[in-house]
Amino acid sequence: MKKQTLCALALLLAGCSDSEVGDVSLGLFTLKDIKLDSMVDPVVTGVTCHVASVEADLSLSDPSDSSISCRQTGEISAHMIAQIDKSKSGEVVFKKSKSIFLKSMKVRRIYDAKSQTLMYLSYSTKETSGSFKHSLSTVPLWGTDAYIKSSEKSQ
Repeated sequence: MKKQTLCALALLLAGCSDSEVGDVSLGLFTLKDIKLDSMVDPVVTGVTCHVASVEADLSLSDPSDSSISCRQTGEISAHMIAQIDKSKSGEVVFKKSKSIFLKSMKVRRIYDAKSQTLMYLSYSTKETSGSFKHSLSTVPLWGTDAYIKSSEKSQ
C-alpha cells in the first residue's frame, strides 16, 4: 500500500511545477519527457534562465542530464550585483528535486569579477555513470548599468 501511495504522490508532484513552460515527449513507447523550466534570478531579476531536463514520470529517480541557457531579459543594476554572493562557489538560486533518494538538480550563480560576467551552473547532486552531470551558461554585464568601465575600476 505504501508503494502505491508513493507512486501516486510522485505522479501528482510531477505536474506541479510553477516554472514549467514546456513539455516534450520522447516518444510513444517511453514514459520520459523533456521538461523546460523558466526561472528568474531572485536577486539579479534582469536574468532569466531556461533549464531542460529529462523526467521519467513513473520512475522514482529522474536522469541527471540537464541543459541551461541564461539571458539578460531586463535591467541589471550595480545594486543587484552588490547584493550577490561573490565567493568562488557562488550561491544556489534554483533547486528541483529529481528523486525521492535525495538527488536534486541545482542552478548556482557564480560571479566572474575579472570579466564582469554572471555564470549559471546547472548540476546534479548525485553521481551518474561515474560523472556529475552539469551545464553552464553565462550572462556578461557589458552594456548594462552594472558594467564597470576600466577607467572606473582603477579609481
